[in-house]
Amino acid sequence: MKIWTLMLLRVSLGWLLVICGADKVFNVEHGMAVANTFYFGLLAAENALQVAGVLQILIGLAVVVGFARRWVYPVQVLFNAASLFAVLQSVIDPWGWVFADSNALFYPSLIIFAASLLLIAYRDEDKLVLDRA
Repeated sequence: MKIWTLMLLRVSLGWLLVICGADKVFNVEHGMAVANTFYFGLLAAENALQVAGVLQILIGLAVVVGFARRWVYPVQVLFNAASLFAVLQSVIDPWGWVFADSNALFYPSLIIFAASLLLIAYRDEDKLVLDRA
């Protein structure tokens, strides 16, 4: 069961990166709005956003198939850490009791970040992958 669970976790986390990257590439206006709202305008230029989206798609696909895990898992953690940091006030105070504009729907960012760390911790036990390192 552990092998299948790790595969499901890896595929779902990798596919999340693919979806977010595709949003940057194919829905540039939305990607720019997200960058401006949550990431201090970082990559809020159309070309930079699309290049970042392509990189995110490639990393996500590598995660999905379990390729170069020693290198792509830490990059995935950085992507997910950035997302967590961007919505941290909503994770700390999901109901807006202390911080204005908090949103309980952002709480899963913490779970996604933790799951990314879990993939690194159990990398050697994830067997249904392309690489064996």
